[in-house]
Amino acid sequence: MVVWSHYLSIHIHVTWNLFREMDSMSAKEMINTANEKAMEIMFTSQPKWVDVQPALKVIPGMKKNLILHAGPPITWERICSAQKNGVAGAAVFEGLADSVPDAMKKLAAGQIEIDACNNHNTVGSMTGITSASMPVMVVKNFPYGNYSYINVHEGPSRTRLTYGAYNETVHKNLIWLRDVLGPALEYAVKRMDGLEIIPIIARSLTMGDECHNRPTAGSALFALAVLPYIVESDLEKSEIAKIARFLQATEHFFFHLGMAAGKAATDAMSGTEFSTIVTCMARNGTEVGLRVAGLGSEWFTGPAAEIEGVYFTGYGPEDAEADIGDSAIMEVYGLGGFAMGASIPMAYALGGMASDAIRYMESMVDITTARHAAFKVPALDFKGTPVGIDIRKVVQTGVLPIIDTAIAHKDGGEIGVGIARPPMECFVKSLEAISNKIKTAVSQ
Repeated sequence: MVVWSHYLSIHIHVTWNLFREMDSMSAKEMINTANEKAMEIMFTSQPKWVDVQPALKVIPGMKKNLILHAGPPITWERICSAQKNGVAGAAVFEGLADSVPDAMKKLAAGQIEIDACNNHNTVGSMTGITSASMPVMVVKNFPYGNYSYINVHEGPSRTRLTYGAYNETVHKNLIWLRDVLGPALEYAVKRMDGLEIIPIIARSLTMGDECHNRPTAGSALFALAVLPYIVESDLEKSEIAKIARFLQATEHFFFHLGMAAGKAATDAMSGTEFSTIVTCMARNGTEVGLRVAGLGSEWFTGPAAEIEGVYFTGYGPEDAEADIGDSAIMEVYGLGGFAMGASIPMAYALGGMASDAIRYMESMVDITTARHAAFKVPALDFKGTPVGIDIRKVVQTGVLPIIDTAIAHKDGGEIGVGIARPPMECFVKSLEAISNKIKTAVSQ
């Protein structure tokens, strides 16, 4: 259990009053009914990969001079170094600037705009950089009809835009993704009439994945599904071979589709009045932002924390950005840290043991509403993963959600993996807001 003693000492009276106001039978009934409705939406969502298109063509509100980033919205002056480098690199890639220094000047002057991916039905891992011409994978949530978007994974290199790195190699790879891989994936997904995502996630959990930091099995299953269609395309044999090798080497490829699936399912819960279920946790290296079903698209933020992790040789905490990325949507969806018991190898990679993986996962039962009906863990006799983070339970127990994440270097690149937790401040703020909303409704 993580006890937030310092924060508790500051906010104990506020929190006590919140729970007193929410303790009436009518308030409890409103919340519980709303939470049941929200979870029903999550469990009946059917996210399906349906298309690949340039971001400008499909992402709502996307513009040529707009670059999206991970986490809650932030001003250019407060953006962290890795994300700043990534945004500037994307600006050069899009032809909005002649060089990274030129891009920095234009971004500071507001000539190039930035906004949070989540404000545009989009998610992005680590820095989350998504720009107009980049190919994005389109996921539709049946039967609710909402869409989510995520950029095509950049590949196996630890030096990529996703980690705030931009150079000639990164630039050339982005061109290949845009001009070759993106269209090839578009051809494949249309020929196969879309791809259901939940069955791949469910199967990969039985094969050692937790679907966030270890999506190896899911990526293999994905490659098996799409490669036959790419092989039968009109692409040159050499390009087909390059795509096959790319998918073989990119163990995290399916991770992006998993993020989009989680985004589609949790977005469908948004607007469930009075629900206290979390629909989004996102980090930008400076702040962590939270969204709650009963509060729609409103952000509740707090400072991003240092990641407790295992660093690659030659790196340490002094090199690392604070917690960053939209990938915590996996934990919101009952995966990642909430499915750690399915991935004993991931626990080992983090310096732990099999018992630690199960302990991490089961500690999340205290702050969630249910176990996922489809995401089952063999090592726990096929129990479902804990899912449905309830802000009431987080504040009441002092237990913070765990996020199984990678670590970005301040100057770009991946330098380790670890565990992060969002600040309690996000949960207290959101609980205050929903309490006020419920108090007003009950008094009317």
